Amino acid sequence: MRAIAACRTALAALSLVAAAASAAQDWPTKPITLVVPYPPGGPTDIVARVVAQGLGDELKQTIIVDNRSGAGGNIGADMVAKSTPDGYTLLLATTAHAINMSLFKNLNYDTRKSFAPVSLLTAGPLVIVTRPDLPASNVRELIALAKSTPGKLTFASSGNGQSTHLAAELFDAMAGVRMVHVPYRGSAPALTDVMGGQADLMFDTMLSSMPYVNGGKLKALAVTGAARSPAAPNVPTVAEAGLPGYEATAWNGLLAPAGTPASVVDRLNGALQKVLGRADIQQKFAAQGFASEWKTPADTARFLDTEVEKWAGVVKTSGATVN
Repeated sequence: MRAIAACRTALAALSLVAAAASAAQDWPTKPITLVVPYPPGGPTDIVARVVAQGLGDELKQTIIVDNRSGAGGNIGADMVAKSTPDGYTLLLATTAHAINMSLFKNLNYDTRKSFAPVSLLTAGPLVIVTRPDLPASNVRELIALAKSTPGKLTFASSGNGQSTHLAAELFDAMAGVRMVHVPYRGSAPALTDVMGGQADLMFDTMLSSMPYVNGGKLKALAVTGAARSPAAPNVPTVAEAGLPGYEATAWNGLLAPAGTPASVVDRLNGALQKVLGRADIQQKFAAQGFASEWKTPADTARFLDTEVEKWAGVVKTSGATVN
């Protein structure tokens, strides 16, 4: 009897495996939900909607963008981490999800273990913008000003622990200066106060800042990437403008829950390679200061490891905390 029961259990397990394999082979047979852990209208949401349209066209299936904002991107990430790993719930991850690993002490997910990396989507620099009358017109002058007035210059950010915060902390550490962090709830109010003189400067996304730079309401000192941005070719990088070795990139990536079948991840990755290679998609991203950044799942995993370790060092050095 025990032998018969064991056989039945084994057959049931094999049936489940076969069913899962069949479902993965037929994927996708229903709409896919792309969770964006930030509010509608921001840079991450814009990227998500461009990708959702292109990916939906490629997979011949509807991609639903679901904004689940809160807790620095953790609410949406936790939701996806706990969802069924069948390829029908995906996460639009950002630099914050690498930062959060060391910034938050009690996360309910692990960026490297709770997800199956699919691909990067975009990468782009931030831009250092200042109030128009700040007596510094380039990075060298900003560093000199900060050294001559320690603890006096203020930098705004879109929130505690966001890339707009930690990029400035990395700048402080590498330049040997001390500026005061003033967190806001999003880029819009932060930029408003920089333009109004209530804060001195900000490391912000190009999408948010460049319209004000072009309108003369902000000064752009440098971009934070390894190379100049096509969206602002006359603005130097921080490294070439006075702080060699500095680089901070804002990125977006696509993650699935851990345990998602490899065949589904590979199908997604192959579809994204086509989507991100399209000229019209690249032009839409370029207009926001981003570049398409397709990677294989393995390369994406290695990239996440590097980012988690890099920002952990910045969090430790800066003493950044989230209340």
